[in-house]
Amino acid sequence: MTWVLGNLELIRELTLEHLWFALVPVVIGLVLAIPLGWLANRTRLGRTFTINVSGLLYTVPSLALFVLLPPLLGTRILDPINVIVALTIYTVALLVRTVADGLSAVSPVVVNAATAMGYTPLRRFLAVELPLSVPVVLAGLRVAAVSSISLVTVGAVIGFGGLGRMFTDGFQRDIPQEIITGIVLVLLIALVVDGLLLLLGRALTPWDRVGRPAKGRA
Repeated sequence: MTWVLGNLELIRELTLEHLWFALVPVVIGLVLAIPLGWLANRTRLGRTFTINVSGLLYTVPSLALFVLLPPLLGTRILDPINVIVALTIYTVALLVRTVADGLSAVSPVVVNAATAMGYTPLRRFLAVELPLSVPVVLAGLRVAAVSSISLVTVGAVIGFGGLGRMFTDGFQRDIPQEIITGIVLVLLIALVVDGLLLLLGRALTPWDRVGRPAKGRA
């Protein structure tokens, strides 16, 4: 506790840095995964290719990706953009299959009804298919967000990592309180973000609660 009270400003700075590195890639990854998931859901060949490529990308070790990106992007090894791009790639790799599965789970009857009502393909996608796929997509997004929050800590090895820097610094200087504080904060951030996404999912799908019996009633 003594170390925590004496380093509140450092903790605040690293927490904000961690949130930035973790959440920006999730937002960008979701924006990219939605059209990719839609394309994957259009044809069997497109689904096989897109999902296989995204799965392959996710198997690349995070540290190796952090090191490989600078020469590919023309950036410096300590450029923060490397972490953002790497985590965006992982987010897209996780969410493409989720989006495709969510869209394929939408009932063909509903899709055909929207088409019969004169919906264009784009309007049908935005107004019918995408909203109905929200529960599945949000479930995948929660996994991607927690994964991103965890993977940010790996960036500490190359100089960026938000709260992960507390792991390396605490280990090098033999300060267990710093390491424990970093671990607890990462877990708390993951729990809070996961809870907020769960609430967001419920807010976006009010129809999912309609017809559920109230607790305590037969």
